[in-house]
Amino acid sequence: MRLRPILVIGLTLSLLGVGVPAWSQDDPKSCNDLLADGTPAYVVCNWMATPDQVEDIVRFWSNNDNQNMQAANPPTGYTADCTDPANTCPNDTPDSEAHGDGDPDVPGAEDGGTPECTNGDQCFVDPSEVSKQDLAKAEKTTGGQAVKAAATNGMRVWIDTDLADDWKAGKLDEAVKQLAPLAYQDGVVGVRFATQLGYNQTFQDADELDKFVSETSAALRRTLPGKRLAAHTVMPVFGCGANDACKTAMSEKYPLLNPDRVGAWLAKGQLDQLALDSGTDYSTWKIDTATAQRNQWIQVRARAWDAYAQIAAEDASFAAAQPTQNATASEDSTKVIAARVATPLQDAGASTVTLWTRWQDQQGQVHRAYGEKWGASTTWDDLKKLTALHSRLATIYDPANPETDQATDLKNLSAVFGQVLIHV
Repeated sequence: MRLRPILVIGLTLSLLGVGVPAWSQDDPKSCNDLLADGTPAYVVCNWMATPDQVEDIVRFWSNNDNQNMQAANPPTGYTADCTDPANTCPNDTPDSEAHGDGDPDVPGAEDGGTPECTNGDQCFVDPSEVSKQDLAKAEKTTGGQAVKAAATNGMRVWIDTDLADDWKAGKLDEAVKQLAPLAYQDGVVGVRFATQLGYNQTFQDADELDKFVSETSAALRRTLPGKRLAAHTVMPVFGCGANDACKTAMSEKYPLLNPDRVGAWLAKGQLDQLALDSGTDYSTWKIDTATAQRNQWIQVRARAWDAYAQIAAEDASFAAAQPTQNATASEDSTKVIAARVATPLQDAGASTVTLWTRWQDQQGQVHRAYGEKWGASTTWDDLKKLTALHSRLATIYDPANPETDQATDLKNLSAVFGQVLIHV
């Protein structure tokens, strides 16, 4: 299980022009001088092409009115002549004969469609068996209407729920079955089944946590074939970087959040997406927020988690209690967006960023990334300018607590976010 991450890391680094130091410090392709002060020793940089070589490459393709570029063609495909006795070609079918669509099955072949179940029980739900009545009923619910509004505005939709309590109560299968009609609504691509996984006090020990992830993932795979599965958690130890005292303290405080355990969920295919929050307070060890965030994404990259699943950066503190519209707010907004949105993507640790745009604290104060009732907000105006990142940005929407109404809310959200998690 350790070999694949090592191979993926090596391939990724070679594609990026970053390699394990195998040459002398005088290597002309080294670009270590461009790395920031304090960069860990295991992070090294090599040019795929040095600046001088880049000039030669540009000249090669641009000379003679781009003649080489115009003459370039895709490489010719390679084919094998199966009539040549010297070549051995695989048989496409058990009887060595070609079959077209609609032809009868080869005698003795597998049916290719029905999973084998123990004790003769049905261990999956065929989407065609979800009744039209159940689908129509789910569409009329608050969550179903939100899904429809989001899909109408071109957003990629996830169902956001938490099945931990159902699992602990022994009602997981029932909860998943009830979720199916909503998950099969048009536009829904997946289900996020846990939040703050292992960070809160829901599970007593690591074995219980692993069992929940394994059994819940399996139940959702059976019931919702083709839908993607996601979970949210926090990795406090990642923010420590190389500070051993910090790592020891975080490991003791959050014993269930072991990186190897979380990595195993991904390696086993139990999750298709993992959302990571930005951690906790590291001021005791004089680690500021920016450094902690940088440390986190270095660790994510080093573990090659993105080789197994999509990694998302999640930020619940992005929304403010009182968003304003003035020059000072504009400067602050730019800094916040750079830190909370651009940095995780630029660090190549996360491929998407999930921002909480509206939530209510324990005192009843509503925090927003936009103005009340969609009033003016510098932060929101700045977010709408990130058109190039539209597909990489996601938000969470609670249809039970709209800002105005679902249609208006989701239309406005779609101006910034290409994806939305509908909380049910």
